[in-house]
Amino acid sequence: MDTTLIIFRQTIMMFLYMAVGWGMYKKGLITEEGNKSMAHLLLYVILPCVIIKSFCLERTADNTETILWSFAGAAAVLLVSIAVSYVLFRKRPIDNFGASFSNAGFMGIPLITAALGEKAVVYTAGMIAILNALQWTYGQMVLSGDRKTILLKEVGKSPVVVALAAGLCIFLLRIPIPPVLTGSMGAIAQLNAPIAMIILGVYFANIELKEVLYDRNAWQCSVIRLAVIPAVTIFILKRMFGDSPELGQTLLISAAAPVGSNVAVYAQKLKQDYGYAVKIVCLSTLLSMVSMPVVMHLYNFI
Repeated sequence: MDTTLIIFRQTIMMFLYMAVGWGMYKKGLITEEGNKSMAHLLLYVILPCVIIKSFCLERTADNTETILWSFAGAAAVLLVSIAVSYVLFRKRPIDNFGASFSNAGFMGIPLITAALGEKAVVYTAGMIAILNALQWTYGQMVLSGDRKTILLKEVGKSPVVVALAAGLCIFLLRIPIPPVLTGSMGAIAQLNAPIAMIILGVYFANIELKEVLYDRNAWQCSVIRLAVIPAVTIFILKRMFGDSPELGQTLLISAAAPVGSNVAVYAQKLKQDYGYAVKIVCLSTLLSMVSMPVVMHLYNFI
């Protein structure tokens, strides 16, 4: 099946998951505290399992080279994303953060798995780890305006970075993992899309849709996140990975994902406008149902 059609079908499924979260919150079956607990489960258990499981593959020269190139591509894509966001939103810190960092882990990975298979997830592991490290450092500095918020020692404590280190050790040292363990990690990893989107559904339930749709700034941020940055990314990935379409598609899906939900987490932590941060997450996620299939079609067409 065509990659574009697969992405479109998968985005519909993910919005159905979101509807579950929205409905359960409206009925009082999920509380704010319960949603936070699910977010912790997602960040500290599910996503690390996704990353570690992706590195449980044979260490060959081809696999090693491809993983190294995926790190290089991820770094290039993120640098461009940060640069574009800084130029356009340097005086609007929440938009700067939101446009810079996509929802590569919680929304990108399920789409990559559906479109390209589980083996392609390893190609985006580096991007997710680098993205999270940048959020913990550069992202917090952008939101707070204070360089003192950059705590490099905290990066090493990030569950995503720890999972990446563990996965690389398993891959490079050829550490054998029992089938029962890989099977368990695989089962947990499959919860990534449903749990992530249920959490976003609760976000949606906490806002008035009219407020989101009539917010000009939220639209500007969403357009940059979903259209401008992916367009520049396509040009870069075609140059870097013209002969490796799967690697290029994997990184593009990650780069074209909507605003990452962490912008709301950090905005709340640093006493910024949490409500607006939720708006750009929700609006960009809603619009991504159309934008992501279009972006993938353009990449395959060019």
